[in-house]
Amino acid sequence: MADSIISNGFAKKINTSTKQGNGVCHDDSSSPIKAQTIDELHSLQKKRSTPTTPIGSAPSSAFSLITEEDRQRQQLQSISATLASLTRETGPKVVKGDPARKETSTKVAHVAHHQYAPAINISDSSLKFTHVLYNLSPAELYEQAIRYEKGSFLTSVGALATLSGAKTGRSPKDKRVVKDENTERELWWGKGSPNIEMDEHTFMINRERAVDYLNSLDKVFVNDQFLNWDPENKIKVRIVSARAYHSLFMHNMCIRPTEEELENFGTPDFTIYNAGQFPCNRFTHYMTSSTSIDVNLARKEMVILGTQYAGEMKKGLFSLMHYLMPKRHILSLHSGCNMGKDGDVALFFGLSGTGKTTLSTDHNRYLIGDDEHCWSNNGVSNIEGGCYAKCIDLSREKEPDIWNAIKFGTVLENVVFDEHTREVDYSDNSVTENTRAAYPIEYIPNALIPCVGPHPKNVILLACDAFGVLPPVSKLSLAQTMYHFISGYTALVAGTEDGIKEPQATFSACFGAAFIMLHPTKYAAMLAEKMQNHGATGWLVNTGWSGGRYGYGSRIKLSYTRKIIDAIHSGELLNANYCKTKVFGLEIPTAIEGIPSEILDPMNTWPDKDAYDETLLKLANLFKNNFETFTNYKIGEDNSLTEEILAAGPIF
Repeated sequence: MADSIISNGFAKKINTSTKQGNGVCHDDSSSPIKAQTIDELHSLQKKRSTPTTPIGSAPSSAFSLITEEDRQRQQLQSISATLASLTRETGPKVVKGDPARKETSTKVAHVAHHQYAPAINISDSSLKFTHVLYNLSPAELYEQAIRYEKGSFLTSVGALATLSGAKTGRSPKDKRVVKDENTERELWWGKGSPNIEMDEHTFMINRERAVDYLNSLDKVFVNDQFLNWDPENKIKVRIVSARAYHSLFMHNMCIRPTEEELENFGTPDFTIYNAGQFPCNRFTHYMTSSTSIDVNLARKEMVILGTQYAGEMKKGLFSLMHYLMPKRHILSLHSGCNMGKDGDVALFFGLSGTGKTTLSTDHNRYLIGDDEHCWSNNGVSNIEGGCYAKCIDLSREKEPDIWNAIKFGTVLENVVFDEHTREVDYSDNSVTENTRAAYPIEYIPNALIPCVGPHPKNVILLACDAFGVLPPVSKLSLAQTMYHFISGYTALVAGTEDGIKEPQATFSACFGAAFIMLHPTKYAAMLAEKMQNHGATGWLVNTGWSGGRYGYGSRIKLSYTRKIIDAIHSGELLNANYCKTKVFGLEIPTAIEGIPSEILDPMNTWPDKDAYDETLLKLANLFKNNFETFTNYKIGEDNSLTEEILAAGPIF
């Protein structure tokens, strides 16, 4: 006898025949499972991963001629070499897999290392395995974080909320760069420079401390990934870390390799040792706190001690690119970048609060990247594979793309959420103002994959001028573009309990002084050369105040700024009529469609003309004083370019 039931619209036959000998109902609508135990059943649940980033077809792998076992052994030997202590003969014994799982691989590798003496042949570390969790998927990293890392939780939208510990931002005063014969000559040192020196010996002490800490753990996370979407100039990076959160962060922020690229990865070009849970020794020379972020360009290594803030890895790699790319005649840029439907590319430079993210994110244009780019002979390319967005006061209405990108796979740093519903309160700054979201760039709907584009047509410098004296838009000469690029100006508003006070001018060379390695004038000269060779136009756009400084005037409407940006993209402003301002000598258009013409010249909007002149001269003096840091650097034998840049500044 056979009965039937309806389930999800399909009829399933239930066999109640007793011919099978036990009289128990048997569901014959599917074949029996291929497992004899629960462990076997669990193993069937998981299948081999597929590539997560569509980078394009890779060339046939050099490893294709060897067995899978030999390939894995070579991979483990490479990781063992990365983790080799320089005071012992061999690298650690590494084994692939999670130590908590029974099916952990038994393939073991270690390598000889004879660079430093004395060699210590026997220690407890040689008796243990270091388990390597290699290029795990987001799902696997979620499991590791939630199970083993206190402060890691699943939010209501599927993102991983986590904590970065005591440090919730970068520690620029604790960043060190090894000063040797080459870097002493090549890098920017001294007043205004972000590069604080250390010697090779101190770096090796900190490196050994980090490696020893990582080798003492039962497991470490290893990411092998890429920087730069330009296939001719991509950089291979390896990140060794102790936290699943850090591994997932870098999985999102770097370019994710295909399986074929991973098989052929080989030796990395640069390695990060993130031992951020362990402090540096404050009695070590050059150390001023328990935190130290150290870069050795000769060894192609970076060491992190005493901070778990993930942004140190991202910006450390950006500093590396600021060093490596100019050596290849490629300009590294701290900018947003988008492209129109007709292939016109625009670069957006701007410090915090200038609207860089808002203006470079345009539903009518493709997003190439939000933060870090290269400009080579091939065009522009994004350095990263993801975005690192600020989350404080985030709303669906103001930033829908970022809001919607916060989902499974996204890392949410230091946010506050409801204990029961796990809904995030983005307005809550209880942990820090610097709440962040890190997600793959393909989470943005209009992202251009691969993240490359042709040569830029427009270079847009954004400034939020709280003094209210810069025009809403100015067309810049090449020399003016260099001057304002080196200046990197915006203004912050200083509010106190006693009321409104004077705006505070902020200058950051190349709109990213904390990350540049060479003198700012070198980057500016490269920018001008590329703009000239490829016919790009420079623009200065003020997203700040008009009609008076902060507290007296009003902020320029976002709708007006968007119309200005649209007019730049369309080419309308290239054909406009222009007049020149006094002091800064900026070319300003006399009319733009959809914008009141009187606001285009800021002097027209000030009721008190004397106050305008006074404020204009005050800002010009601030520019002049800031630029004195750069006047001692000469470009070329005759110094003509340096003089040309200086002449493009304010005259009064």
